[in-house]
Amino acid sequence: MLVIGLTGGIGMGKSEAARHFAVRCVPVFNADACVHDLYEGEAVAAIEAAFPGVTSGGKVDRQKLSQQISGAPERLKQLEEIVHPRVVAAEIEFLRAQDAKGEPMAVLEIPLLFETGAHQRVDVTIVLSAPEAVQRERVLARPNMTADKLEHLLARQLPDAEKRARADYVVDSALPLSAMHAELDRLIESLRGRQGAVMERLRSK
Repeated sequence: MLVIGLTGGIGMGKSEAARHFAVRCVPVFNADACVHDLYEGEAVAAIEAAFPGVTSGGKVDRQKLSQQISGAPERLKQLEEIVHPRVVAAEIEFLRAQDAKGEPMAVLEIPLLFETGAHQRVDVTIVLSAPEAVQRERVLARPNMTADKLEHLLARQLPDAEKRARADYVVDSALPLSAMHAELDRLIESLRGRQGAVMERLRSK
């Protein structure tokens, strides 16, 4: 089975690309959704112990957590040390389940794919990319988004140009949706039949 890493900066269209993979019956693991689940379940106790007062009703209050880690890289690292191993474990469980079903490929949708070293856990990488003006227009149109918030989010991400340079494949998400879907379809077909090394390593463990 081929393991595909799908990423892109905020507002670059990776969620739409992930939806299209799913429409084409390629299973997709969403890292953000996994973190959301962890914030409502498995990771709650550990996060409360490390960041007292950030949970209520058995869930992590994202706004309170954000206040504790904002401008404190060491606190962010502490949070990542709690969350990332759990996300990786969920990824592995997902991949093994898809492999057992005989799926030819599976997608890991990971926003910070290169930033967190997750590109080392996939066989090929796909980056969604659009011009900066398009990206900013999309993101600033979101509810409660401000220019300051956007700059803070972008500061945590590699520049788009660097993502494109490191990617195996780049998909232009500034295209009309139908054209972007067609580009993804061509890419999916070109990847069919390719075998990857990730599952070989996981099977040997």
